[in-house]
Amino acid sequence: MNPIERALGILLLLTGGKLVTATTLAERFEVSLRTIYRDIDRLLALGVPVDAERGAEGGYRLPRDYMQPPVALTRNETAALLTALATVRGIRTIPLMDDLQAAERKLIATLPKAVLTLLGQAERVIGVEPVPIDIFHAETKAKTTDAWQAALDGFMLGLLDNCRVRFDHHNPSRTAPRAHDVEPCGILYDRNLWYLAGRSVETDEMKLYRADRVRNIEVSGLRFQPDPSFDIKHLLGGAWLSQAMRRWEKEGPIAQIRVTAEQSKRLAQDWYYRHVIFTPAPDGNVMISIPNAEAINLFPLIRWLGAGAELIEPAHLRKALAAELSEMARVHRDPAL
Repeated sequence: MNPIERALGILLLLTGGKLVTATTLAERFEVSLRTIYRDIDRLLALGVPVDAERGAEGGYRLPRDYMQPPVALTRNETAALLTALATVRGIRTIPLMDDLQAAERKLIATLPKAVLTLLGQAERVIGVEPVPIDIFHAETKAKTTDAWQAALDGFMLGLLDNCRVRFDHHNPSRTAPRAHDVEPCGILYDRNLWYLAGRSVETDEMKLYRADRVRNIEVSGLRFQPDPSFDIKHLLGGAWLSQAMRRWEKEGPIAQIRVTAEQSKRLAQDWYYRHVIFTPAPDGNVMISIPNAEAINLFPLIRWLGAGAELIEPAHLRKALAAELSEMARVHRDPAL
């Protein structure tokens, strides 16, 4: 048995956290203790985290989560995984990016020569069209930053270890960031943004936090029991946004716009506004209630809806909206402009 084969055998014996003595290893591979010591030194030099315990009952072990059991994949299964990885790379930021790239390199190393060239450069043959910028809803835009990656990685590590995470969340509607202590439950990708789903320790509520607004994340030593009833699928289809809107309605001012029945049908198809409250009126119109009363969001919406839409609340914005619409009307009436 050559040193490489013996090193692999040692790794497999040490996997799972079980303590194995040097004498046991020497007998298993029919070599001297000095050879085993050299093998262990070689593994340490390669960065393998072998723990050594001295004494009569000492020995060597690997952390329990260092190696997963060997998995045999067919060529097509390997190709399917590499295709999925290439697809995921179309997302700007993903959890545990460095670990994903390391896993991809290991998969590529197992490929037969016939497909190595093709799938080893999967990005040349697999294209992903990123979600286009939504200029109508400006709040969906975010730049990729190191802090964003750190938030995803830290949250995922807390999720894997069943440990709480602490972080500061920067909500643009507040003047200062708020500290949060959260039990991670899952992560959600929606319209080019990552959301962290977790149970707030303070309020005992399930909340979603935009990952690009999270700073100073750290995994605490406080463990928790995962909720067996949690399923990220319950937040898909915009369900998370609908739940968030109901919470926002309790936290801030609400805008009201009277629209026609036809306009309400059109608005109900929008990914964002279909989750606001639609209340039919006796005259056949519909009152929509939006948990956002800022002009920068309301004015473009009313212009898009067109004639028949009327801003009811906040009343103090009606004059400014009227002035803006009057100026637009003046420009369009003047053939010289």
